[in-house]
Amino acid sequence: MAGIKEFYKENCVPQLMKEFTYSNIMQVPKLDKIVLNMGLGEAVQNPKIIEGAVNELSLIAGQKAMVTKAKKSIATFKLREGMPIGCRVTLRGEKMWDFISKLINIALPRVRDFRGLSPKSFDGKGNYAMGIKEHIIFPEIDYDKIDKIKGLNISIGTTAESDEEGRFLLKSLGMPFRK
Repeated sequence: MAGIKEFYKENCVPQLMKEFTYSNIMQVPKLDKIVLNMGLGEAVQNPKIIEGAVNELSLIAGQKAMVTKAKKSIATFKLREGMPIGCRVTLRGEKMWDFISKLINIALPRVRDFRGLSPKSFDGKGNYAMGIKEHIIFPEIDYDKIDKIKGLNISIGTTAESDEEGRFLLKSLGMPFRK
């Protein structure tokens, strides 16, 4: 399933070279990494929920997720330093390309009342972040086997210098941005 990578090389690179008048092909922005993060505040009361989240995030990403622990103690949330409060996975290379293809072509079209992604969620350096309210939009998740619907954050890191370049790169890959 290396289709989107070839699409990037054959279609997106020439478009980007023309749009931003790069003199060298190495200046063309590309995807660097994708980080999937699941923050689980309810893990303080129910530590078993972390196991399920790690398994589900590993299924979605195709790579083992790691547990994230609290950096600080917060008494009002009954949280102590070192307690597991979420999980994350960083994708690079082929797994990153497979995931972006799955996200654009399979998962996002399954979102209810989907009107496109916000074009404003860039960080100033061409990286894009988005949140998904229901992780069940991914085809690997069996709806009958999950205990609770969880949300997840997706951060797409690019080598773009500006938001405009990052937006053009993701749009040319097929990201459905709102008008």
